[in-house]
Amino acid sequence: MSPGAHPRPIAGRQSPEAAAEASPERVLQLVEHATSIASAKSRAIHDITGQTRILALNATIEAARAGEAGKGFAVVANEVKTVSSEIERLADEMQAELMQALAALRGVGSRMASDVRGKRLVDLSLNAIEIIDRNLYERTCDVRWWATDAALVEAASDPAPARLAHATARLGVILSAYTVYLDLWLCGPDGRILANGRPDRFPSVRGLDVSGSSWFRQAVETRTGDEYVAADIAPCAALGGAPVATYAAAIREGGALKGRPVGVLAIHFDWGPQAQAVVDGVRLGPEEAARSRVMLLDSHHRVLADSTGRAALSETFPLQTSRKDAGSYEDPDGGTVAFHRTPGYETYRGMGWYGCIVQAPVRR
Repeated sequence: MSPGAHPRPIAGRQSPEAAAEASPERVLQLVEHATSIASAKSRAIHDITGQTRILALNATIEAARAGEAGKGFAVVANEVKTVSSEIERLADEMQAELMQALAALRGVGSRMASDVRGKRLVDLSLNAIEIIDRNLYERTCDVRWWATDAALVEAASDPAPARLAHATARLGVILSAYTVYLDLWLCGPDGRILANGRPDRFPSVRGLDVSGSSWFRQAVETRTGDEYVAADIAPCAALGGAPVATYAAAIREGGALKGRPVGVLAIHFDWGPQAQAVVDGVRLGPEEAARSRVMLLDSHHRVLADSTGRAALSETFPLQTSRKDAGSYEDPDGGTVAFHRTPGYETYRGMGWYGCIVQAPVRR
């Protein structure tokens, strides 16, 4: 992803409209239509045979009045009545057999629809989590690369005012190109923030003590410059309470791969708008999107992003994985829940997150 770019969904080969025409739901619609036609035609046959029997009865009555001259006509009337009854019997048998076949077809179509819908939603869930994984993989590259920047290494090693000013300017230059970050922090070995990339926007950051943060402690304990720390998504009070994905790496003496840690670089990915772009970008047609909820969940199924606009980070979704990495199932309301666990990307293993889609059934 280029600097400052927003994550984009992977394009599918078939439009939602074309998929709908070829979907099992379309088969079910045709089954219902065929059932309606069969019922209507059966009623029409019953109406015709009923009228025929009435005509036959009237003919029999008239034949009786005619006496000997009407006997031949009476025979014809009885035959018409017999044929009418036979047609009605065959119509009843046809309707019963046809309804049974259509019911079986409806069952097959329902299972097909459930399977196909589930598989498609699982694929879309994978799409969403892959996009965010690729995006976050780049963050792991950024933090390790920038931790070797000469201006940051020199400022961490010797935090003289001139060097800190240079480091601040350097962080600002990086942020101007990478708009997906809220701020970048240069931390000393004692956990005090020495410089940040946006002092005009976040003036109270400098001087804060972050030594108690897990990402700082873990970064200081890394053994080489190849290692990094990825923190859980959490609101950051120092950045106005915005939810961030924090990545940290040790700044090492001389910028060497195995140099002694002289500080820590923390980069704060602007989680809210970036994650929202991912869940909003899943390829669903307007009708389908209206009854779907696309989410990113952490390893404990906490909602990290939600296409419905509900408050993220405050809800735990009752996902039933049955210890599987991917799958789908029906919820108590008859809807479909599909999920896919992160497969990771390149050297980024992911954090056990899930892409998840909940789709309500079509109401008829």
